[in-house]
Amino acid sequence: KSKKASSFHEFARNTSDAWDIGDDEDEDFSSSSSSLQTLNSKVAKATAAQVLENHSKLRAKPERAPSAFSDVPTNCKVIKSSSEAQLSRTAEEACVRTPLQKQQSLPLRPVIPLVARISDQNASGAPPMTVREKTRLEKFRQLLSSHNTDLDELRKCSWPGVPREVRPVTWRLLSGYLPANMERRKLTLQRKREEYFGFIQQYYDSRNEEHHQDTYRQIHIDIPRTNPLIPLFQQPLVQEIFERILFIWAIRHPASGYVQGINDLVTPFFVVFLSEYVEEDVENFDVTNLSQDVLRSIEADSFWCMSKLLDGIQDNYTFAQPGIQKKVKALEELVSRIDEQVHNHFRKYEVEYLQFAFRWMNNLLMRELPLRCTIRLWDTYQSEPEGFSHFHLYVCAAFLIKWRKEILDEEDFQGLLMLLQNLPTIHWGNEEIGLLLAEAYRLKYMFADAPNHYRR
Repeated sequence: KSKKASSFHEFARNTSDAWDIGDDEDEDFSSSSSSLQTLNSKVAKATAAQVLENHSKLRAKPERAPSAFSDVPTNCKVIKSSSEAQLSRTAEEACVRTPLQKQQSLPLRPVIPLVARISDQNASGAPPMTVREKTRLEKFRQLLSSHNTDLDELRKCSWPGVPREVRPVTWRLLSGYLPANMERRKLTLQRKREEYFGFIQQYYDSRNEEHHQDTYRQIHIDIPRTNPLIPLFQQPLVQEIFERILFIWAIRHPASGYVQGINDLVTPFFVVFLSEYVEEDVENFDVTNLSQDVLRSIEADSFWCMSKLLDGIQDNYTFAQPGIQKKVKALEELVSRIDEQVHNHFRKYEVEYLQFAFRWMNNLLMRELPLRCTIRLWDTYQSEPEGFSHFHLYVCAAFLIKWRKEILDEEDFQGLLMLLQNLPTIHWGNEEIGLLLAEAYRLKYMFADAPNHYRR
């Protein structure tokens, strides 16, 4: 292949398939602001500082390094499925030493498998809740049970992560799907769920019509490739639900229609709303054990919340995907100002940002992170003003710079692309996401309101 820069359309034609393969202490802010952005800035800044401070303390105490093993949930189950052998090999090969462990000759630290417990919210992974976690959970419950939930306060509490027990209703509120008024919620849910199934009755049979065949065929192809190593998403009933959600969304949004990658955006909502009814590991749960009414509720809520998300980033999926092209260009500009050495390294080996960052923007980093990390990331995205459309850019920049050493060690085009398309995040958990968000907020604080800052 030619290594010369190509246009977006040439790149798209030449790419066969771009898709294959601690909770922090809750701060008490005495002053409040009427501006949502100001409020979130205070919260995010304090949270970022706390995460970085905690991380520095952890690094300063090497004798505590073995506690990193506590990332692994004690009640994580072994998957029994057709992919069991493959997953077992992955788990065996994933036992590696971290740099700190090499230095101290510590025992091997097993990497958290891809199918580790999605519902884990605590950074330690330990089932018993700490006093601080109980206090945070109680604060969420008080907010959610009030006659009119203070959404600004809810966003402030959600930025460092939402406890699993209250995440479903919190996400419905933060996405704008549920009203803040407690008395209106039940009727709103009933009305919106009935409206969704009205769309099913009205439109779903048209999937067999000739002018919708291409859309339905592409959805039907993509669904089995959604998180292929997690048994939950390989169940026929779940795949039927996803097909209905995506087809109805495509029919109702003709300006963009269905675009490959949108199928991934359903999964966090589906898992979170499923966890409202399931105590055990969601990844292995057989949905046929749920009633028809419960499945209908999960399906409708997933549809509406996904729709709310896509409303803010729909230019990512219209013809030629101009939103993604703009964001990739913005990432290139940002990285050139943050880390000129990395930027020049890409130029030296003719690596175009579009070749790796297109997927980062199209799938919101979902193909780069374990699902449990995506869910934690979205807690913060839904707490930030324009989290999915704007803050995501700084998360991508922080994510790229996180691997600067590995990037600079690669000295050819192929090696760089292989690294960037297969970054080793399989072991990541809440601690890594917390650090990533802290760095992303720092970058946003430095560059978002000062576009010429550090420009040469």
